[in-house]
Amino acid sequence: MSEIYVPDNLFSGHIMPKVDDSLTVASGQGVLARGTLLGLVTATGKAKVVSKAANDGSEKVYAVLAENIDTTNGDVLAPVYLTGEFNENALTVAEGDTVAEHKASARAVGIFIKSTLSV
Repeated sequence: MSEIYVPDNLFSGHIMPKVDDSLTVASGQGVLARGTLLGLVTATGKAKVVSKAANDGSEKVYAVLAENIDTTNGDVLAPVYLTGEFNENALTVAEGDTVAEHKASARAVGIFIKSTLSV
């Protein structure tokens, strides 16, 4: 039986084009959901969930995870969005952080976080 598509409202507009790519997401972060904001660790070039407490480069937004992944057993090459307009209510960040706290660093790399959906 095939899966039924259920829209998740990750995107919140179409003025800023989305650019797709892939990144190696570091192991040991468990299951990460589509829409997770990722930062890039400067020393390794691997992505981690963005966290304001980090000081390794992953405190700044670099990309948005495009699909659910499981990093429990190792690094994962994952599809990401490098740019686009995203619904803040569909995004995930590190526990204790808010999406709003990462809005400025996301904006600096062409990721626009919006509080409402637009047509």
